[in-house]
Amino acid sequence: MQTKHVLKAQDVYRTIALGPRELHVLRGISLAVAEGEWVALTGPSGSGKSTLLGVLGCIDRPTRGRVCLDGVEVSALAEGRLARLRNEKIGIVFQSFHLIPTMTAQENVEAPLYIGPRRRQAQALARAMLERVGLGGRLHHLPHQLSGGEQQRVAIARALVGGPRLLLADEPTGNLDSTSGMQVLMLIRELRVQLGLTVVMVTHDPGVAASADRRLHLVDGRLAAPDVAAPAGLAGARRGLDLRPAAGEA
Repeated sequence: MQTKHVLKAQDVYRTIALGPRELHVLRGISLAVAEGEWVALTGPSGSGKSTLLGVLGCIDRPTRGRVCLDGVEVSALAEGRLARLRNEKIGIVFQSFHLIPTMTAQENVEAPLYIGPRRRQAQALARAMLERVGLGGRLHHLPHQLSGGEQQRVAIARALVGGPRLLLADEPTGNLDSTSGMQVLMLIRELRVQLGLTVVMVTHDPGVAASADRRLHLVDGRLAAPDVAAPAGLAGARRGLDLRPAAGEA
């Protein structure tokens, strides 16, 4: 049976102009992510992980190379079509929660639906998604009335309320204590199975990386090591979540 790839990058470069100089952030990245797979992007600070996630998430365009999402080459799409595709197919979660401080949890989750065909269902869909992430009793709380872990759950609900099948996460546990971080990680694991998600996650934490099916390690904008083989797809998601570092990791 042929593997279906949700994401493909081919020879991707990302260069940023800094006055007369150029900063080469990504240098020829090629990868493919299968449907239902969980991939961890690891590497030292400044290695290009977040930039790569931004390119894969259609937030940034590659300077050179191709990115395909669900078989569609997105690197050359017009901005309007790219924005619609991003809104429909990709959910993104960041280390900082980026919630709107004057809006309740429910209103924050509703926000992405206001510009799409589901705007009339926004309230019902937002309530259902917040209940799914365990915040059914916190619908009308403002972000400052929520703990860090609860705010990240709202951010996850907002990312997924539109029904995307691809979740991109940039250090989603980085601003949380160890207990809240583990709870958020387990929530992502559960949602991956329940919703059939494909997950690409940037992390510095070897324990978080060990929960993925596969790890891609970046150094100086290049994939520096072979993929770490592990069970792929949704079958891999049903493994017990082991948050200990892998053998040989500190």
